[in-house]
Amino acid sequence: MGNRLEGKVALVTGAGRGIARGIALLMAQEGASVVVVDPGVDMDGSGGSSSIAEQVVKEITDAGGSAVACTESVATMEGGEAIVQAALDSFGRLDAVVTCAGILRDRMIFNMTEEEWDSVIAVHLKGTFSVVKHASILFRQQRSGRIVTFSSESGVIGNSGQANYGAAKSGIAGFTKVVARDLGRYGVTANSIAPSAQTRMIGAIPDTAKQLRSARGITSGGAGALQGKGDDIAPFATWLASNEARNVNGRVFYVTDGLVSLLNEPAPIRTITKDGRWTVDELIKTFPVTLGVDLYNPAPAPPLP
Repeated sequence: MGNRLEGKVALVTGAGRGIARGIALLMAQEGASVVVVDPGVDMDGSGGSSSIAEQVVKEITDAGGSAVACTESVATMEGGEAIVQAALDSFGRLDAVVTCAGILRDRMIFNMTEEEWDSVIAVHLKGTFSVVKHASILFRQQRSGRIVTFSSESGVIGNSGQANYGAAKSGIAGFTKVVARDLGRYGVTANSIAPSAQTRMIGAIPDTAKQLRSARGITSGGAGALQGKGDDIAPFATWLASNEARNVNGRVFYVTDGLVSLLNEPAPIRTITKDGRWTVDELIKTFPVTLGVDLYNPAPAPPLP
């Protein structure tokens, strides 16, 4: 066991399985006391079982670590507050928050229901806010803290059939950048990871969506089409939660297997200017030979008849 998080307390949402489970286990190996947050729901958010979180706690404690289970839902403000309070009640402090909890309700936009939209936004985006908001109050008071959120390739690039998930994950990336600016003066950092790993969430993507992405040259591996395992994300998340990463703030990283990429900040690629306002006729003539040169269309329409 290492000691990079010795004396620290971390809470990890969604930690019963997948990427978050690997993070919880590694953080415990590095000396942290861990709140394993997972209501044990199915991939679509239905059901629930406390045994999922308790099993991870048992793995940690059997190995000599310290952990407690929490089955509160991140989708409500009361749940987010109770999760943070669980850390204080169990260990007396909180030093790091990792927000991995998520569900999938994939559907093409023209078939997506309001409930499918709302449920995914509630768990991913509001679920990140509900925990981070309550942790931030504590972090501001103690003048320290680490926040690690989870965005996604779907949020920074886009995947077919994931309007709800992509919107939530893109929102999390933007949320994290703002939180970094709100809390940096108090010694708190906030960074986001867009992971690529074979987990049960990837397995839950409908075959029709996978086929459509494949036909358009989109692989589930993203940058370099690499595809790691859930545990491959844990080292970078653990490093971000350590004192070694105290000057890394407000960034989004793509992480898979042996690859870590710092994603670029949005910046102009090409610009056209003129004195006064552009007319539609001018744009029709100018755009194709300036801004539109080699412009990639991720889903081209069929040829006109």
